[in-house]
Parts: sequence; structure tokens; C-alpha cells
Amino acid sequence: MSNAVMPLGRRIVLFAKQKKTQRVVVLCVLVVVVPRVMIFYAVCGLIDVMRNTRKSSEMFLKYFIGSGALTWFLSPLNILLDVLALPYWNKGVYQLEDLPLGHREELERLFEVFEKEKVVGRIEERLEGKGREMIFFKWYGQNRETPLDIPAFHENYKYIMTIGVSVFNEKASTSKHFGPFRPTLRVLYNMNPVESDQAYIDVGTTRNYWNRNPMFIFDDTLFHQSINETEEKRYCAFIDIIRPSLWPRFQRVIVLAFGSVLVRFNGIFYNAWSFVK
Repeated sequence: MSNAVMPLGRRIVLFAKQKKTQRVVVLCVLVVVVPRVMIFYAVCGLIDVMRNTRKSSEMFLKYFIGSGALTWFLSPLNILLDVLALPYWNKGVYQLEDLPLGHREELERLFEVFEKEKVVGRIEERLEGKGREMIFFKWYGQNRETPLDIPAFHENYKYIMTIGVSVFNEKASTSKHFGPFRPTLRVLYNMNPVESDQAYIDVGTTRNYWNRNPMFIFDDTLFHQSINETEEKRYCAFIDIIRPSLWPRFQRVIVLAFGSVLVRFNGIFYNAWSFVK
């Protein structure tokens, strides 16, 4: 059957299989050409991926030859960042009280801005109703142009590096995935709690229901998935903060340096999302 008449779903599956096959071939070539480098990466990757509390064949496959390949590539840097953050051990999943006072004060001030500026209502007027939608006011330290004028989101924060809103429309969920690198922690704050246990986020063995706990803080390089199986929209403030560390300025420099590069690939990280216009 030619691609011209092949059903779309089958073409997508075939393309995904081809990409995985290509990655396996590339890995085999690298093992032969640069074996020492690949041994180093294999060790770093195993140290990194074994941090996850719920292990499965799906997780390992996605990490090494799937969507987590960039996380694997950055694993030496991520492990170094874990070491440099000591004695602040990477907890994986955090409570607000686990964060230093400066982090908490900036977050609390930011949540007040979300409420004062009525962000949910202003975004709702612009939604297209397509699965998952996103708006970024700041991304890895870089201010972004948006249709909403909220100057407080473009200020220079000491610890906050990303400010956005993620919207899950009815019956919309992500696939299981890894974030790329971890000088930051992800903070999600549900701004319209739905009265259902069918809206939640899974990170390893931890499941956070938005109707029970509106704030969730975690290391997004862990394998995770966000679910909304309700008939309602789910709005979450989407925030990245500098990880607690004895070297916050160094962490900030890392974020800004990588952010200036990664901002060009924003569409790749969020290719399954629509952006609010």
C-alpha cells in the first residue's frame, strides 16, 4: 500500500517505528566507532534512569531510543547538577515547605498575580478547544511575546525561570515522557480544581489528584504523565524554579545558557500542543 492511500494512523505508527529503528542503528554505529564514549553514556544513562520509582520496559525504551533520548544525552550534566546541589538532595517530588524561603516567597507572589490578573478568564476567551493548549510568558529565563499584557510575568525573578499556563481541554492527556534537564524544578498549580479523581498527574509511584492538592512540585526529568479524563478544562500555572542549591547563580547561568539554545526548539518540545493566540 502506498503512503498516498495509507490511513493516517497507520502512517504515524510506521513513521514512529522507522525513527526507533534509525536510532537503534545509530547507537550500534556509535558503539563500534566510539565504544568508550558509549560506555560512559551507558553508565550515566543507567544511573539517571534508575532514579525513577516505577520501572518498566516502556520507560527504558523511551529513555534510550524514544522521546527521552535528549534526557539521556544530557544525563552527565544532570548528574553533575545533582552533585552540585548537595546537600540539597534531589527528592524527586517536593512539598512547598521543602523549598527555601526565597523560592516560596516568589511563588506565593506569582500566584497572587495569577489571581489578580484573572489569567484563567482572559485565556479562556482565546482558546481554540484543541486538546492541549499552552501559553508562555517566560521560558527558561527568556521573556516571550503573548497576546496578554501582564508586565509582572516579565520581571526578572531570582528563582523563577519559566512562567506559563497549560490548558487540558476535555478528555486530553499527555503521553508518558521525560523533561530534558534539571537545574530547575517544575511547579504546577491547578487554578480551577475539578471535582473529579479523573484529573491528575503521575510521577513514578506518586499520583497527585488536582481536586485534592492543587500544587505539585517535581523533577520533570522523571518519567511522568498528565491526565484529564473529565468533561471539564484543567488550567495549571506552569512554572520552572531554580533548584535549591548552594550555587543558585551557577544554576541560573546554566538555565539561561541552555534556554537561549532551547528556545529555538520550543516547537519540538511542545509539538503536540497548540499555543494560545
